[in-house]
Amino acid sequence: MKITVIGTGYVGLVQGVILSEFGHEVICMDINEEKIRNLNNGFIPIYEPGLKEIMNKNFLEGRLYFSSNIKEAVESSDVIFIAVGTPPMDDGSADLQYVLSCAKEIGKYINAYKIIVNKSTVPVGTGELVEKTIYEVLEERGLSYDIDVVSNPEFLREGKAVNDCLRPDRVVIGYENERVLETMKEIYNVLYLNKVPFFFTNRKTSEMIKYASNAFLAVKISYINEMALLAENVGANVQDIAQAMGMDGRISPKFLHSGPGYGGSCFPKDTRAIVEIGKKYGEEMSVIEAAIYANEKQKRKVTEKIEKNMGNLNGKKIAILGLSFKPETDDMRDAPSIDIIKNLIKKGSTIKTYCPKGMGEASWRLKEVNDKITYCKNEIECVKDCDGLVIVTEWNQFRGLNLKIIREKMKDNFYFDLRNIHCKSSKVRELFKYFPLGQK
Repeated sequence: MKITVIGTGYVGLVQGVILSEFGHEVICMDINEEKIRNLNNGFIPIYEPGLKEIMNKNFLEGRLYFSSNIKEAVESSDVIFIAVGTPPMDDGSADLQYVLSCAKEIGKYINAYKIIVNKSTVPVGTGELVEKTIYEVLEERGLSYDIDVVSNPEFLREGKAVNDCLRPDRVVIGYENERVLETMKEIYNVLYLNKVPFFFTNRKTSEMIKYASNAFLAVKISYINEMALLAENVGANVQDIAQAMGMDGRISPKFLHSGPGYGGSCFPKDTRAIVEIGKKYGEEMSVIEAAIYANEKQKRKVTEKIEKNMGNLNGKKIAILGLSFKPETDDMRDAPSIDIIKNLIKKGSTIKTYCPKGMGEASWRLKEVNDKITYCKNEIECVKDCDGLVIVTEWNQFRGLNLKIIREKMKDNFYFDLRNIHCKSSKVRELFKYFPLGQK
């Protein structure tokens, strides 16, 4: 089957590469010609473990192509995936300009019956809007090809996206015409044969499933973070609380890990978007709104905790280890580290920081305060002469830090472990004034 994936960002590139791994002939199309040139030369714009190897393999075997020619991509494909960004607008609602631009381009070059698959995270009703847009362009051309628009939301975890595509928990297909079912099953034939659960529903329900899933996980994270704040005050241990809660089959242990707040490309954007969808239809999403508030509060509380224990932060030098919103990704979108660093700088601190993959993106996302930040080549350089250390992102290499050497390099010994990666260490409290999260 010939497939075009429009958009070579995080979702589109991973999806296109894995579809070629499933045996399809795939064109990954993007209007950014420099990005396409880089991809054709084997350079990928994101860090995602395992992706480069699979991409190079399928490129060399002739199943995977990269192109900036939208006309050729549309005309030569049976199925077209839309996988472009839907960034938040000022009010939090999803900006559909890139999705609708794709729809217009598809309408301009469509030459036969096509199935259009919405992979982007979009508000309820976008499938109808895409369909209407394509038909309007066809009408302007004086043509009347049939199309079907399908909703097929992604559920990728950054840092584990390749595995999530190869071994998903489920595949959701939202459709209005049963003739698309055999084609969609053929696209995911490898998964279908491997007994991955497929969930078929109508298009609007499928569109809402993605928002509902992400919003629920965000609520769960905000919930355990609030429990962590309370646990510190009453003398309880949030890790034990989360472990005991997770033993309940109705709750499960997943996403019950306290930290400095959620971030990334999905949870902040999707929670705000579903709140705006609720407003549009006159429904107050009060639980989700509370989770958004709690997440912002969590980042403020981190700064307050550091200031409360270190005292006046003016002139203090603080080491930040981990910038990306989670390990195994370079994504800095809405990363808690951004707010934490800015808040510390407002208090008069200077920052030294190291992250295995996040520093390139951090340097432009934090450009307005870069004069107060030193980007370091490793952990040891980062902590040298610092008054305090803050672990923000739990990269595995930070778990194996030589705490004795870290202490020797630091000026003072304040250590704020926002991921509790050393809370069970017998040495950490001997060497540092140690402050885990959600426990004493």
